[in-house]
Amino acid sequence: MSILDPQTLLAGMGPWALGGLSLMIFVESGLLFPFLPGDSLLVTAGLLHQSLGLSVAIIALCAFLAAAAGDQVGFFLGHRFGRRWFRPDARVLKTAHLEQAEAFFERHGGAALVLGRFVPVVRTFVPLAAGTSGYPYRRFVVWNLTGAFLWAVGMTVLGSLLGGLPFVADHIDLLAVGLVVVSVLPIVVTALRRSHAARAEERATATTRGEEAAGDRS
Repeated sequence: MSILDPQTLLAGMGPWALGGLSLMIFVESGLLFPFLPGDSLLVTAGLLHQSLGLSVAIIALCAFLAAAAGDQVGFFLGHRFGRRWFRPDARVLKTAHLEQAEAFFERHGGAALVLGRFVPVVRTFVPLAAGTSGYPYRRFVVWNLTGAFLWAVGMTVLGSLLGGLPFVADHIDLLAVGLVVVSVLPIVVTALRRSHAARAEERATATTRGEEAAGDRS
């Protein structure tokens, strides 16, 4: 089973599919591991709910509770430990990931806890950024529950609605691949932008040094 193949992953879990889905949503939301297919997992679960022997309501409820609980953990980790676990060269807990979430949180405030739910990587670290910044806990809870509800219910219901379309029902494997691509696309775009910005900065620095050297020689 591969985490990048939500259809095979859910089918392979058998009777443990609901528990496995809930665990993965919780881990992605609160344990600082952003590379799980949250969006595609929920949509695929909604698509396959009948074959999994689960109702859409049960999937959405469990995903909502797992997402809300995960954000709680993320907030308290940020409040307790802040940035001290992060390193620029870390494999997972990169300083850049936290800085991205902090910038997102600074732009959108509490609403970032709702908006960030729909952005891979950002949804993992925004609760941490809220805790690190000392955001009021009562306000955090309101935004946390709102974002978790809209995301979990919205993605699951979307999957169930798509499952009613004949073409989608007959090509679930292709849809699963497409969902994974769409989920990781923001990560790829962000990485490319940063790489481009870094190269541009290096070229600008090299040009400035060359001009300074030429000035010294003259």
